[in-house]
Formats: sequence, structure tokens, C-alpha cells
Amino acid sequence: MLMESVPTGEGKPAMKVVAFNGSPRKDGNTTILLRCVLERLDGEGIGTELIQLSEKRIEDCRSCYRCFENQDRECSNKEDDLNECIAKMVEAEGILLGSPTYFANVAPRMKALIDRVGLVAFANPGMFRHKVGASLTAANRLGACHTLDAMNRFFYCFEMFLAGSNYPNMALGLEKGDVEKDEVGMETMRLLGVNMALLLKKLHS
Repeated sequence: MLMESVPTGEGKPAMKVVAFNGSPRKDGNTTILLRCVLERLDGEGIGTELIQLSEKRIEDCRSCYRCFENQDRECSNKEDDLNECIAKMVEAEGILLGSPTYFANVAPRMKALIDRVGLVAFANPGMFRHKVGASLTAANRLGACHTLDAMNRFFYCFEMFLAGSNYPNMALGLEKGDVEKDEVGMETMRLLGVNMALLLKKLHS
């Protein structure tokens, strides 16, 4: 199994958030931030799962547009792990995207995920309607807001509700573990988890 599940306590939770780490570093700063959010969700009784895209094969979009012909909520390229990721998104009530900031944008594997899942979603209207989305980034200096915007546009395009915190969902860090020294950034992540759980509960009460 390449997917990493965060314990959710006894019994099956009523709701679930699936998180995707777009960093090539499995245990780097982006993972630290994602786990911080997921721990708060778990504490609120929300089921969670963390998927490391570094362990997945996600190719670039081929622009074949066969997803518009098939309209089966899948990518026609079945030679990699993309459809597994789509299925996880469809079954979850919430989607959390995390990426380091690379040249003021998302990491390549996150971009490939957004491009391909997004095209399938355009071909199948409503498949993500009214789910809760959130994004976060670890950045060294500049470009964090642009990176967040790139991920947030994915949610905006498909009638999803965006969860936020009291500051842009970013933390500063370069070397592994640096983000933990950013007290404002870590508090931002904790509050994001609380707010995401609250929004999910409001929608599904």
C-alpha cells in the first residue's frame, strides 16, 4: 500500500478528507503542514488519508479529450495512478492539496494532478459539487500566494467550498523541519484544520 492513513479512532467516520502531497520529498515541510491539518480534522472525528504523489506515477495530460467522449469519471490514460487519485477524491467529502512553492508555482506532480483531474471533472459536470477544498504550501521566500491560487482555482472551477484560516495557508521553510519554527505558519495550519472540520459538519449535519 502506497497510501498513508492517519488513525481515525474506533468505528468508521461519517466524513473523510483526502490529502495529496505534491512534494517530491515524502517527509519534508509540506508533509509536516499537511499532517498538522489532518491531526486537527482527526480530532474532530473526520476520517483522513494522506497520499504521497512522490510514490505515485502521474503523467502529464495528453490532451486527447477522450474523457469528454467517455464521461465515465476516469482519465482514458490508465497506465498510471491518476484514476486511483480521482476515485479517492470522488469518495471523500473534503480534498486537501499541499505543494511546496517552486519558482512561484506548484511542484510538477501537483500540476499534473490538477491538470488531469480537472479535465476529467470538466467532462463530468458535478462530480465534485459541494465538496470542501483547502490548499497549503511551504515556501522559502516568494511565490506562496501564487502557489495557493493555482491550487485554489481547482476548487473554484467545480462548485466546491473553500476552507480558510486567519492568514494565507503557508509556512516558511527550506530545509526539512524548518516550517515547525514558523509559529504563525503552524498556527495557521491548526486553525485551517478546525475550520475545515466545522465547514464539513455544517454542510453534512
